[in-house]
Amino acid sequence: MMKRLVPTFNRILVQRVIQPAKTESGILLPEKASKLKSGKVIAVGPGSRDKDGKLIPVSVKEGDTVLLPEYGGTEVKLGEKEYHLFRDEDVLGTLHED
Repeated sequence: MMKRLVPTFNRILVQRVIQPAKTESGILLPEKASKLKSGKVIAVGPGSRDKDGKLIPVSVKEGDTVLLPEYGGTEVKLGEKEYHLFRDEDVLGTLHED
């Protein structure tokens, strides 16, 4: 049976992207070479409400690649896979391919 997690409020479910330890040409990278923490958005909540009750939508969508803080988020394990829950305002930005 497959589990599916739907985040509440302004939370997003992210699967961290593991940075390669070796370049395409075979050069081994030191462990601290890439401090860039990124992840793929798996699911998003509906958003939060302002003081007047109006819905403030989440700023990212499913499938986006986002830049994450080094620390934070709540670790969630679904089956064999690890995910992290972050609040929308904790995301540092989105990454786009040129």
